[in-house]
Amino acid sequence: MVRLARENPRWGYLRIVGECRNLGVRVSATSVRRILHRHRIGPAPRRDGPSWTQFLRTQTTGLLATDFFTVETVGLTRLYVLFVVEVHRRAVHLVGITAHPTGAWVAQQARNLLMGLDEQAHQFRYLIRDRDAKFTAAFDAVFASAAIATAKCAPQAPRMNAHAERFIRTVRAECTDRMLILGEAHLRRILHEYVEHYNTGRSHQGHGMRLRAPDDEPNLLPFPTPADRIRRRTVLAGLINQYQQAA
Repeated sequence: MVRLARENPRWGYLRIVGECRNLGVRVSATSVRRILHRHRIGPAPRRDGPSWTQFLRTQTTGLLATDFFTVETVGLTRLYVLFVVEVHRRAVHLVGITAHPTGAWVAQQARNLLMGLDEQAHQFRYLIRDRDAKFTAAFDAVFASAAIATAKCAPQAPRMNAHAERFIRTVRAECTDRMLILGEAHLRRILHEYVEHYNTGRSHQGHGMRLRAPDDEPNLLPFPTPADRIRRRTVLAGLINQYQQAA
């Protein structure tokens, strides 16, 4: 009964009873429900469709994830940073920075993002976001106009937007928590430089642990480099180092 339920998620209790009878096993629907409940298998409608993890794995090439994070300036002003992550490549788009993130402002930033993506927008099918009130119906409508459906996370479930949350942790640990931010213009310059490093110079532990930056050639395997031919390039005034082969 457990095997039939797992292999056929749309079968209800009565259908499983009928199949069991065809196999010479006589059982009641009540027994089927009790046994499946014991194995943490819900009713057929709830078993239908992929889990969230399966959804992410099957749709990864067409997924975007978005969220906000905040940065405090030396003047005690709180700035809100809106960003979008291409889940498959781990590439980050810095969408906007403001001290007053209204719903209208967020919707306009979404329009700007789609204009920037241009012909690439058709590659994406879903946008993952949380239930922050700043993401209004107008925000969802902007992406719907580009045939990108919005997938909302469950309340208080940050792991459902894990790729965006992971970037927030990374940018804070490597950048914003390690320097004093003077204001919005300063933060914008700092984050643009960091995102460029993140997208082109920083390795990522995705795609089968191949440790590549999002813009790297996927099939390129560099030869081992002697120590005297390794060059260092500093980012953010020496806060971050990048290494590459000498030309």
